[in-house]
Amino acid sequence: MRELSIVPNGAMLVRDGRLHAVGPREVVERKVTAATAVVDAGGRIILPGFVDAHTHAVFAGNRANEFEQRIEGATYNEIAAQGGGIRATVRRTREAGEAEILDAGRRYREWFWRGGTTTIEAKSGYGLSLDAELKMLRVIRQLGYVATFLGAHEVPDEYRGNRAGYVDLLIREMLPPARDLAGFCDVFCEPAVFPVEESRRILQEAARLGFGLRVHADQFANDGGARLAAELGAVTADHLEYTDDEGLRALAGAGVQPVLLPGSVFSLGGSRYPAARRMIELGLALVLATDFNPGSSPTASMPMILSLACSQMRLTPAEAITASTINAACSLRLGGEVGSLEAGKRADFVIQDCDDYRELPYFFGREPAHAVYIGGSCVYERRRDA
Repeated sequence: MRELSIVPNGAMLVRDGRLHAVGPREVVERKVTAATAVVDAGGRIILPGFVDAHTHAVFAGNRANEFEQRIEGATYNEIAAQGGGIRATVRRTREAGEAEILDAGRRYREWFWRGGTTTIEAKSGYGLSLDAELKMLRVIRQLGYVATFLGAHEVPDEYRGNRAGYVDLLIREMLPPARDLAGFCDVFCEPAVFPVEESRRILQEAARLGFGLRVHADQFANDGGARLAAELGAVTADHLEYTDDEGLRALAGAGVQPVLLPGSVFSLGGSRYPAARRMIELGLALVLATDFNPGSSPTASMPMILSLACSQMRLTPAEAITASTINAACSLRLGGEVGSLEAGKRADFVIQDCDDYRELPYFFGREPAHAVYIGGSCVYERRRDA
């Protein structure tokens, strides 16, 4: 994870949206024709676009009021028990039309681009009914994101006190149609949301239908979420703030990738970050992601996540970059398409406004992307006066 394969004075040749050649400038220039458009990066570094492998980036409204409540002392669980939290966003998202949610999603997508992110996974989970979940998944697909079905994000208001009934609804009526729109299925596996046994039922049926499995695991308690992800051969286990060494060893033995979300720990005012260094010692292919959502991690900035990973979890800058590019791409089963600058891959890259990759986490809170390209086309360029 510390080997970035840096090419000093490098160049890339893009054809038909893909990287045709990558290497020293004097080698690549031999392939340039008179018809080739030349972009001079001006001595800046070029990196693959960040791959954000865990977001909740499609929703209506926001929860700025809850941010203020937490500042004044209310906890995440207390707010949820009063009808806030995820269920508050569910009510707002159910009320919103598809066009309204799409407009909001486009606004947030530009935030991702401005931070240098070019590939985004997004979960449903703010609908919690068949129609509303499918509405969310359609918007996720329209935005060009990798879609994950997260109907098991919370128990909706109409099923309060009847979680078993909602689990049956998920399995019988929601999973089959969601499979047409999403490649992955996720579950918020926590004692107060979906305990291990109910999470297992949902995920086993999802696997039978052909979903790749992802698991929100051990965010607030070490209740066996990581071990469940290992047992079922999930692609990822996400959060892992409270996972013990037994759980980490289980993940390593099963080849499950950990997706760490330091933005949510920071935003909730916590101090217990995942044991990233231990995970690397065990050989786990670590992933970093924003967890962008309206409640616990309202940030689309991958550079900020890199800063937190380095300062709070003691990753080196190179490890943080690897975790947010090629490792993240592999966790979405896109390792052959994006996440590194190699001939044959999609031309998703960012001209970063710095001349040393370590500046990305070092100067925290800024937007370092000078220009962002997806499939060889520029989707964002900083204004010259900015």
